[in-house]
Amino acid sequence: MSGYMRYLSRPKIRQIILLCLLAGAWLLLAWPSLRWLWSEWMGNDYYSHGVLVAPLALWLAWHHWPQEGKRGSPWGGLFLMVGALLLYLWWSHSQTYYLSDVALLLLLAGIGWYLAGRRALSHLTLPLLLLLLADPFPFVAGSSVPLSLFTGQLATQLVQLFGISAVVQGAEVTLPNVSLVVGAQCSGVNSIVALTTLALLLAFLFCWRWWKRSLILLSAIPVAVLGNIARVASLLAVANVWGADAGFKFYHDYSGFVFFLTALAILFVLLKGLRCRKLNAEYF
Repeated sequence: MSGYMRYLSRPKIRQIILLCLLAGAWLLLAWPSLRWLWSEWMGNDYYSHGVLVAPLALWLAWHHWPQEGKRGSPWGGLFLMVGALLLYLWWSHSQTYYLSDVALLLLLAGIGWYLAGRRALSHLTLPLLLLLLADPFPFVAGSSVPLSLFTGQLATQLVQLFGISAVVQGAEVTLPNVSLVVGAQCSGVNSIVALTTLALLLAFLFCWRWWKRSLILLSAIPVAVLGNIARVASLLAVANVWGADAGFKFYHDYSGFVFFLTALAILFVLLKGLRCRKLNAEYF
């Protein structure tokens, strides 16, 4: 017990108390945006992973909190806190909650900077980026329709290369025995959001250089898009041979999981190609 009390020196105790007070004030201030965010996680299929990402980000932030004390001037953190607070009040007042959530993340970064110096920002980068990817930006859902049309066009051209007679007009694909509609649920947005989140986590766990982390993160989007095009093309092939029921009732339900695992395996191949093979001990 005495050793534990020596570890909790008076400056350390004051820092913990200040952190708890700032966290309580942040939660009270952020309640309207957090309530909206929770409703989105519960009702938006594209961001249902948010309920898993939030505890993970919280654990990472706590686990990586700098222990060596504050370095540098706290003024930068104070300026960031004030700027983020003004942005939050503006966006929250206009009920632009997806932007007010971004301001809340900047406010958290400012608090970390103020309490532990600029070094805290490097420790908080991964949890803050994970939370940013769990923020339901409207352009993500809005991209589902044009992306589904793009997917339908390329998937049709792909099956045509294998001798299958298929014609696409808008969202409708006509096969010799059946006509199918490539709707928003086939856009691949779910896969893009989920794979990008996993790519971010893998990039920080296995890569040490920023350019390698950025490459892994950016590769998640084309890998997810191409994987979804291949999935829709295979669905069209199944429907062409065995009919729409086989394609959309049985194959459709299981193929998404299989192709997502394939896309994830491609990310691991990229990690190996970039020589990102050793786990970063900093995150354990």
